[in-house]
Amino acid sequence: MASRSREDNVGYVSLVARKVLAAALLAATALSSTSASAESLFGALAKAYQLNSTLNYDRAGARVTDENVPIAKSGWRPTVAGSGTIDYTSTKESTRLTTGSFGVQINQMLFDGFQTTNNVRSAEAQVQASFESLRNQEQNTLFDAASAYMDVIRDRQIAVLTEQNLQFLTEQSRAARSRFEVGEGTRTDVAQADASRSAAVAQLAAARAQAEVSEATYRQVIGDAPGKLQPGKPLAKMLPKNIDSAVAIAADDHPAIIATEHLVDAAAFAVKSSEGALLPQVSASAGVQRNYRNTEANGLPGVGSTADGTYDSATIGATLTIPIYTGGRVSGLVRQSKESLGQARIQVDVSRDQVRQAVVSAWTQYIAAQQSVIANREQVAAQQLALNGVIEERNVGQRTTLDVLDSQADVITAQISLVSAQRDVVVASYAIVSAIGALSAERLGLNVTVHRPQEHYDAVKNKWGGLKTPDGR
Repeated sequence: MASRSREDNVGYVSLVARKVLAAALLAATALSSTSASAESLFGALAKAYQLNSTLNYDRAGARVTDENVPIAKSGWRPTVAGSGTIDYTSTKESTRLTTGSFGVQINQMLFDGFQTTNNVRSAEAQVQASFESLRNQEQNTLFDAASAYMDVIRDRQIAVLTEQNLQFLTEQSRAARSRFEVGEGTRTDVAQADASRSAAVAQLAAARAQAEVSEATYRQVIGDAPGKLQPGKPLAKMLPKNIDSAVAIAADDHPAIIATEHLVDAAAFAVKSSEGALLPQVSASAGVQRNYRNTEANGLPGVGSTADGTYDSATIGATLTIPIYTGGRVSGLVRQSKESLGQARIQVDVSRDQVRQAVVSAWTQYIAAQQSVIANREQVAAQQLALNGVIEERNVGQRTTLDVLDSQADVITAQISLVSAQRDVVVASYAIVSAIGALSAERLGLNVTVHRPQEHYDAVKNKWGGLKTPDGR
């Protein structure tokens, strides 16, 4: 076989350069040609807001907490109970006695040491805390959805890049064999090219597997399988001016902090409720009752008893209870509730520290990711230029096949780093907005019906009865 001519070498270099250039540009352009039906990041966030099972679970939990208020208010309301008894007695003297009573009893607590009042206030504070906790969970869900969305884009791009890398290395392996057959290369060149190609096969398998894992996470968080995805953009317009402003906003507005402050209020009212058990209690009661008695002797009704018949009775009264000694139980409950109050106050500090750390971490990651994108773009361009030069030098005998393989490895590493940095910029911007307490469906302008837990609370807080929930269950 004739050796490769100079013109063939130039054409070969041009072909390889075009293939590698396509791989370099793929990270930035692979998603730009998505069809109009491709899912947008905000569209995915809207689905997560509606379909995420963990978020819907927490919404149900908030509705459970709402019912604590009408339960606590029951301490102010009367209780009404009906009762009925009937007895039948038979003796050896053939005497049979039948008695019965039927009545209604009403009980009303007049004073319980302010326990009900404080229980209601504690329950109301718990409801407000649940609202803020739910708002925090909505933020977490939207952030997780944004992360899952960008992870799918990143891992799909990496899978495409590794596939392009495999194609390049396959071409290098073929070219090494061709040069070896015409005496321009060595068996070592062929072995090195084959080894790099085999490693690329393994890398492609791993990249595709990671893309499938990210797609599974996407479905778990967002509630739908990912199709074509549009490029994600950072929330630059929603970011504070600087890190100090971000920390200040988070300290005032983050729902995790506000929730713990409401729990402090709930714990304080619980202390007062426990102390109320040591105060006197006054209750009133009233009732009406109908009694029945019938005696039969030797089969004759009403014989030998003047008490037979039916008569009615009514009662009304009040009870004063003054605790003197409760065995230490109430005292223990008071001390326990005070310790819970102290713990709740400490939890506020814990939440503030956690939120501040999240703000600083997200902000620094955002800045670093921006710088990394710029640096990696420059690195991709430089590595691509270097690869093209190494290929040309190898074709004229100034470089080896190993030099080409090493240069290609540098290119693919730079391309993957660029894709990862682009993902990190978007995710870090969402992390900042979440850390300051501003990542909500309303502020993002998502096309969803905003969940308002206050509506359910207003529907149940003053209920006196009824077994159906506000939605008819």
